[in-house]
Amino acid sequence: MTIAVPDGVERPYEITEEEVLGRRLAVFRHRRRHLGELVEASARYGDREYLVFPRRRLTYAEHHAAVTATARLLRDRYGVGPGSRVAILAANAPEWIVAFWAAVGLGGVVVALNAWWAGEEIEYALGDADPVLLVADRERLDRLRTAPACPVLPIETLLDRVEPGPAVPLGPVREDDPAVVLYTSGTSGRPKGAVHTHRNILAQLQVQASLAAGSPPGGPPARIFSSSPFFHVSGLHGGALARLASGAVFVGYEGRFDAVSVMRTIERERCTAWSAVPTVVWRVVHHPDAGRYDLSSITRINGGGSAWSPALQERMRAVFGAGLVIGVGYGSTECTAWATIATAPGDLADHPTTVGRPVPTVEVEIRDPDGKPLPEGEEGEIHVRSPLVMLGYWHDDEATAGALDGDGWLRMGDLGTFRDGLLYLASRRTDLILRGGENVYPAEIENCLEAHPGVAECVVVGVPHEELGQEVAAVVVPRAGSPVDAGELAAHVAGRLARFKVPSRWIIRTDPLPRTASGKVVRADVTAGE
Repeated sequence: MTIAVPDGVERPYEITEEEVLGRRLAVFRHRRRHLGELVEASARYGDREYLVFPRRRLTYAEHHAAVTATARLLRDRYGVGPGSRVAILAANAPEWIVAFWAAVGLGGVVVALNAWWAGEEIEYALGDADPVLLVADRERLDRLRTAPACPVLPIETLLDRVEPGPAVPLGPVREDDPAVVLYTSGTSGRPKGAVHTHRNILAQLQVQASLAAGSPPGGPPARIFSSSPFFHVSGLHGGALARLASGAVFVGYEGRFDAVSVMRTIERERCTAWSAVPTVVWRVVHHPDAGRYDLSSITRINGGGSAWSPALQERMRAVFGAGLVIGVGYGSTECTAWATIATAPGDLADHPTTVGRPVPTVEVEIRDPDGKPLPEGEEGEIHVRSPLVMLGYWHDDEATAGALDGDGWLRMGDLGTFRDGLLYLASRRTDLILRGGENVYPAEIENCLEAHPGVAECVVVGVPHEELGQEVAAVVVPRAGSPVDAGELAAHVAGRLARFKVPSRWIIRTDPLPRTASGKVVRADVTAGE
């Protein structure tokens, strides 16, 4: 990232303390205040490629022109301006990113909807976010039972509908104004919209730039491949946005994941780095044809979500080369991606199960059940504070109060411990299932199953899976006289929830589920007894 700094300043990543929303936080002294400034600055890269997809490629100059024209269309035809919410519901494509930059450049708020959701999930989020415009592809629109309440702009023809013209002024925003809403699964069974401000996202991009500041200067721009969707922080903030901020080439992926397609893309585009979750990396490095493709251009693979097993890291180096640099981080949607990362030489080599050290401007504490900080070596709940922490959950004060305290500390809900300055995860959230990089909350699936007329009670748990990390298992007790089978129940869930939430393992039992005196299902006893 090129940071606009005064003449004579030699440290563009200098950190200072400033007041942020009434709290003193560590921040980068020299920083941008509006995401739209990044698009304006990116025009200087001219004919360098920015977005590379199988169907379409855009240079920085072409992208800048497309964003300018799209912003004019959004403003003049749909009334998008500061604070307007623009929902994007589509598979990864260059048009997705053009629509994003156009909307935030006007001061609008992009609501990035999960492209894997079923119709009911999409309809809930549209009602919750109440956008003035929906930019969507036909496949997702066809999942809806009723027409959206707002106008719809087909994303497939977006770049065919814009016309050249004068630049559109940046919409007036403050650093702490909302810029993006990303929905994340909620413990109550409904997704919650994490609100990211301009400050949140720009700080995350600057963190990434600071971590790469030691890279050798000169040479061709990095070519970063990402297989993550744009409705995730990894695909959006850590992917396409970070590439524009640094002037790199973003090589995107379209369609359902396929290991051979990934290897062909890396070989064809000579990608130098890959941003991915461990599940997709596992699928590539264990594919029988991995040795048939030239993957030698990859020098770094970054990802997060949880610690990566030593066996996976060893296999990655066998496939991509012994000199491969692996970066493993920890964070969440609520803290705009990374809170810690292990990239320093020796971190993963000597401590392969760590998720690293706090990144610049981020404070991390381990606390006991009473909220008191614990010393190194003691296990407790992880708390994070920084300018990267979300503003809160969209229209959900109760959930926000449960996640953020009055001093701006975010409860991560995970257990961990520090040893020698490195963070180790003890467990993810008690009930959370981490399936292939996707957060799956049992309550959402249990609510769906309990709506089936043949289900008396049920519980959903995560069970170990070599490739996915965990898979979703459902234990179901049918109602008397109402026999049900796994196929029927799977179809019931698949019609209402995203594919990755459908249990892949089913246990039908007649005995009641074990419960506490207060009536809560004892999940540990369920899994131990099956």
